[in-house]
Amino acid sequence: MGKFKNIFAIAGILAGVSLGISSADFTGQQTLATLIFFMIICGTLFYWKFRLAFAFVGVSVLLGTKLLDIPHVLEFAGLDIILFLVGMMTIIGFLEENHFFEYLVAKVVDAVGEKPYLLIAILMGMAALSAALVDEVTSILFMMSTMFHLTKRYKINPIPFLLMIVFSTNIGSSATAVGNPIGVMIALRAKLTFADFLRWAAPISFSALVITIPLCFFLFRKAMAELKERMCKKGNEAQELKHVHYTKAGIRTCWILFLSTIACLVLHHNIEEMLQLEKNTLLIGTALFFGGVSIFLKTGDARDFFMRRVDWWTLTFFLSLFASVGTLKYVGVTEQIAKGMIHLAGGGHVFLLNIFTAAICLLTAFMDNVLAVATFIPILSDIEKIGVYTFPFWWAMLFGGTMFGNATVIGSTANIVAMGMLEKELGGHIKFMEWLKPGLIVSSVTILMAMALLYAQFHWMPNAPSHF
Repeated sequence: MGKFKNIFAIAGILAGVSLGISSADFTGQQTLATLIFFMIICGTLFYWKFRLAFAFVGVSVLLGTKLLDIPHVLEFAGLDIILFLVGMMTIIGFLEENHFFEYLVAKVVDAVGEKPYLLIAILMGMAALSAALVDEVTSILFMMSTMFHLTKRYKINPIPFLLMIVFSTNIGSSATAVGNPIGVMIALRAKLTFADFLRWAAPISFSALVITIPLCFFLFRKAMAELKERMCKKGNEAQELKHVHYTKAGIRTCWILFLSTIACLVLHHNIEEMLQLEKNTLLIGTALFFGGVSIFLKTGDARDFFMRRVDWWTLTFFLSLFASVGTLKYVGVTEQIAKGMIHLAGGGHVFLLNIFTAAICLLTAFMDNVLAVATFIPILSDIEKIGVYTFPFWWAMLFGGTMFGNATVIGSTANIVAMGMLEKELGGHIKFMEWLKPGLIVSSVTILMAMALLYAQFHWMPNAPSHF
């Protein structure tokens, strides 16, 4: 019966989309591209294990109907993101096989003691900070491995703790220009500096994290109570975490690899300018270089190590999903959205900002936030052409894309990577509603607070008009 419910739900969503499209001025190509896109999204949401099959079928239909061609598949597929993930997964694999994350858990837990709330708060803070300093994908790869080792040690359900780490990672990724690919895109298109992000984004991101931590403790109070009980149980004392199989030389090598990777990722833009390289060249180069170093360090086991540590299933899904969403821009769906949004606002700039924020939040929740923001940047360009003061729109786009990325499992790249790691680690996955309930609450609370703080600072914004 559950399977039929899912089929009826998908049919209902596609029927609703068709009805909405019929009232818009969409061409036949735009209508078909939109329906195929929603078919892929619905299939991913309701049949997660078969998401790659839905993505493959969707791309093949796009190719067969001439809505997409091979050159544009390659253009939209996000190969730069895929290469970055391949390198980072290789690095993480090396660190994990040398028990680096078990070592980190031991150090953190021993320092904190039997204080589960303080421990999880520190780990959530670490997730947010690492996302801000490097990027969300790197943060989630490091922090999820650490969290898996913690939940294994105490034999507790990892899903609530996975969600808390993901929520913190997405929120922290809004603090700086390098925290999330959408931050880089916004910085380049809006000509915002790193200092601008520290002034306008970081304080709001930190405030959102401060609210999210106690909110998560409330939402997952049963899981937190179970963790407290297991930590206090005799035989599970924190010092027992020290008994992991690592060597000082191995940990020293891991520290060098870890810190070198972090340093190069943080400083990649400065090095690029010094060497006169294109932006983000060394972002990918760093991941591939240290991934290569990790393979060298595995010596005779190099090939098997690489094949088992890179999650090819998730990466192939990314390729197909990115290609399908890129089609919407290719056939002009995004341009139609821009026109409709401007018409709906009817000249009210505050109302337009609210509509814009709601739209970016909605699309972020049901498609990768990088793709949602890439779709909305040309929309914002059209809005700017009619004379609207767009400085707050850029920040609304950033916060909507990062904070509302927590709403669903496909809201951000970090979410999908975390789910892939969960499947690989335990062979299970999070049900759609299991993620949606806490995700929607956290997303709604944080975006409302972010927008309130943004509105409160309007008169301090550069070149702000007297009336908005």
